[in-house]
Amino acid sequence: MTYRVMMVCTGNICRSVMAQIVLNEHLQKAGLEVEVVSSGISAEEQGNPIDYRAQRTLKNAGYVLPEHSAKQLSGEDLLSCDLILAMTYRHFQAVEGLANRFRVPLVDEGGFSRLVMFRAFDPQGGLGAPSGNEVVVSERVLDVPDPWYGDQADFEETLATIERSVPALLAEIKVRLEQQ
Repeated sequence: MTYRVMMVCTGNICRSVMAQIVLNEHLQKAGLEVEVVSSGISAEEQGNPIDYRAQRTLKNAGYVLPEHSAKQLSGEDLLSCDLILAMTYRHFQAVEGLANRFRVPLVDEGGFSRLVMFRAFDPQGGLGAPSGNEVVVSERVLDVPDPWYGDQADFEETLATIERSVPALLAEIKVRLEQQ
């Protein structure tokens, strides 16, 4: 069975899909067969493509853009994912609430937390990369910056935060894959 990672933000047109694209490229380069998907906690952007500013930022950085249609996170998504990465603490809380409503466990059989703040892997902003079965949850963990209300520089800052976080995230995924 393929290991599955879910990125979660608000509308699934900026942060989560940017993180999906960046992580997916790193996983491919590492030769790891992991499926990376994304969704939003809100249905407000349902069916929309990647925000044009996020597209521009990703293209300028050399990423290949897949077809994308924004979708809202569901209880079924939670059941099908091995690791869920929240872009903000608000997203984290929304995923927890959905998991409670659908009675989806957020700790896997190996004792790993299935729900983690994305920026927990950021050496400049998180708590440092979690390892093993350490559960990383804290309002003190900084959110991935929301570029939506900003300009192009804000999208570039968001991409830089994501790119900075991916190496430690990739290392964590490797640890989890070895434990399966």
